[in-house]
Amino acid sequence: MQRRDFSRNLLAASATAALGLNLSPALAQRVAFKEGTDFTKLPKPVPTDSAAGQVEVLEFFAYSCIHCFNFEPIFSEWVKKQPAQVRVLRVPVAFNQNFVPMQRFYYALESMGLLDKLHAKVFKAFHEERLPLTTPPAILAWVEKQGVDRGQFIAAYDGPAAKAAQKAVGLQDAYQVEGTPAIGVAGRFIVPGQGPKTLLIADSLIAEVRRG
Repeated sequence: MQRRDFSRNLLAASATAALGLNLSPALAQRVAFKEGTDFTKLPKPVPTDSAAGQVEVLEFFAYSCIHCFNFEPIFSEWVKKQPAQVRVLRVPVAFNQNFVPMQRFYYALESMGLLDKLHAKVFKAFHEERLPLTTPPAILAWVEKQGVDRGQFIAAYDGPAAKAAQKAVGLQDAYQVEGTPAIGVAGRFIVPGQGPKTLLIADSLIAEVRRG
């Protein structure tokens, strides 16, 4: 989803098929990716919250983005394979005010410990069930149907989620995110894309950061 027109061309099918997801980390390090073509090095490093020795990786996404929906299962599998030295966080974007309700939706679920249960379901509700989860009333009605306490969700949505959403906007601006999905690495790089190639580029950048 592009910041301006909310559309993005798919990665070339041939490249995706050739790269796949089965390359070892060592082999991924030897794949040549080009700065300015495959990834961008940020002109100003972004501060990270990770502990010393950890590499912070951010996935910038939007629940309303079809490319993010298609990318989610691939990304989730990739996350499971990361070592303890790699800290992965999701960051919902807000390119304009229309994105804010779903952005706060994510952070409300996070603050309540419900992401494992409902994150993928939100994507499916929007893209497969065609539910317009873009306003607070629609979101609240949906979470109640999932058995979530109404009062607790409202408190999370209006409290921690609102603060987290403000920080998320700062991150997307600092990383100069123009479309989703996109992967930020160590406060130094941003990788656009939607498929296996994106994650191989991320692997190579993570390896570079860890080598120092």
